Amino acid sequence: MAATIYYEKDANPELIKGKKIAVIGYGSQGHAHALNLRDSGCDVRVGLYKGSRSWEKAEEQGLKVMTVAEAAKEADVVMILLPDEKQPAIYESEIEPNLAPGNTLAFAHGFAIHFHQIIPPQDVNVMMIAPKGPGHIVRRIYKSGSGVPDLIAVEQDCAGDTKALALSYAWGIGGARAGVIETSFREETETDLFGEQAVLCGGVTHLIEAGFNTLVEAGYQPEMAYFECCHELKMIVDLIYEGGFTNMRNSISNTAEYGDYYAGDRLIDDHVKVELKGIITDIQSGKFAKDWILENKANQVTLKTERSIRAKAPIETTGAQLRSMFSWINKEDDEA
Repeated sequence: MAATIYYEKDANPELIKGKKIAVIGYGSQGHAHALNLRDSGCDVRVGLYKGSRSWEKAEEQGLKVMTVAEAAKEADVVMILLPDEKQPAIYESEIEPNLAPGNTLAFAHGFAIHFHQIIPPQDVNVMMIAPKGPGHIVRRIYKSGSGVPDLIAVEQDCAGDTKALALSYAWGIGGARAGVIETSFREETETDLFGEQAVLCGGVTHLIEAGFNTLVEAGYQPEMAYFECCHELKMIVDLIYEGGFTNMRNSISNTAEYGDYYAGDRLIDDHVKVELKGIITDIQSGKFAKDWILENKANQVTLKTERSIRAKAPIETTGAQLRSMFSWINKEDDEA
């Protein structure tokens, strides 16, 4: 069954314009939400901890900045845009004591709610507005007059109009210009985690590195291995992004397309499909969430160790050298 897609005509801008909004955090998503809402005529304040490096930055961009507790106390809608692992403690100490009945808690990812790391009072509305793009893109596309598609979801609806408020918020950050799809906290969280682990991050990076290592171990130059297994991936992904698999296959050589069919099923075989089912099972059962929560209680020792080890891998050394030759690569500006 195809999802219903909502647009600007389906949103009531006056709902979000009539609320005092606190954006908690001023990172990639935080700056985009706060600035887009401000530019849409909404009443926005940013909540940060004293001494935050983002405090002056937000003020320089014309935003009202206060502590998290002050922002939560003043606001009707509190959008929490902090890393998943930081949300529970800050919510408990700074946000929950300052919530009033009828307030709305908002999130851009469902992890903390779905896995019960945050349990809101029953007299508070809970909604999600999740742009399907990084913050600098959400901001840049908004400024260009368009928008990034959003997901919305409602977990608690005390007021009876929380879905309409979520749509209105999506209007405020530009998402309704492109389209808004309704989901649930469960669906957004579980599909997001699966995509990250099985394809976007875990799957792609490990496939790239395995391909690189296979060529190097077979006696080929690491520079050649990097170009073929990593560098050219962007070109393929861009073609898929722009028009799907068919567009990509229409744009590559017949040799490459035949190789796609010839080798793809050998690589992604029944064994891989069993592992994919295991990954989604661990997510649905809460095992991954439990392991991640314990990892944070242990000061992220595994995460930090893996990060250090992976940064020193041969593919990273080769890649850094080759990327220095690519004059067209520029770092993205979060304020674009």
